[in-house]
Amino acid sequence: MTTTPAATPAAARPALDLSPAPGAVPLPRMILSQAGYEFRAVVRNGEQLLLTLIIPVVLLTLFGATSLLDLGSGRRVDFLAPGILALAVMSTAFTGQAIGTGFERRYGVLKRLGATPLPRGGLIAAKTLSVVAVEILQAAVVCAVALALGWHPHGDPVSVIVLLLLGTAAFSGFGLLMAGTLRAEATLATANLVYILLLAVGGVVFPLDKFPGAVRDVLELLPISALADGLRQVLQHGAAFPGKPLLVLAVWAAAGLALAARFFRWE
Repeated sequence: MTTTPAATPAAARPALDLSPAPGAVPLPRMILSQAGYEFRAVVRNGEQLLLTLIIPVVLLTLFGATSLLDLGSGRRVDFLAPGILALAVMSTAFTGQAIGTGFERRYGVLKRLGATPLPRGGLIAAKTLSVVAVEILQAAVVCAVALALGWHPHGDPVSVIVLLLLGTAAFSGFGLLMAGTLRAEATLATANLVYILLLAVGGVVFPLDKFPGAVRDVLELLPISALADGLRQVLQHGAAFPGKPLLVLAVWAAAGLALAARFFRWE
């Protein structure tokens, strides 16, 4: 004969704690979640893909396979490929991000994000991480096309990564600064104008030695020029950690991110 154990008295049971415990998830998790959203939004946008992938590939193919431009001595693709990689960074981190964020601000998306626990610095970090993810995709496509055109890169991969990260930080900071302070229409016009001007005078497809000496010295201080020149020094000439380009990019990156964190407005 079996016996049923006696039920535990209600007074002896542990009480359930049903009191609310509000709080945000950890900041790194918020940043990663927002970065994933930003990345998906970019790859689903046809206009963004035109800017970030199609234009750089078209320029590389057009000027790499033809003699429309005088690129000096050496193989054309060896000069063009690093410059197009620099252009890809600028198109994603600066132009595309400035325009996209500017219209998010206009339509109230950023205002709603401002009401969440995600801080301003977290939004900037998430957008920068999203840009890095897009740039990995860009680099894979651009390098594949360049290799098909006969490109033979060499040099220190770590130096290339450091240059690309500093260039991304510099362009991202100023892109967010523009998007967070100007009207969306002004951001659209200004970002596209800067893109065209830097493409023309930033040493991307036109060698800077074609400019007079004093003008060339000034142009070499631009972030796109420093990034393109630094990548060429490594990938074309085998240099390791080119000092001047790294210093120029570090100054632009520090200034851009600091100004964006200080003056970026949600609405």
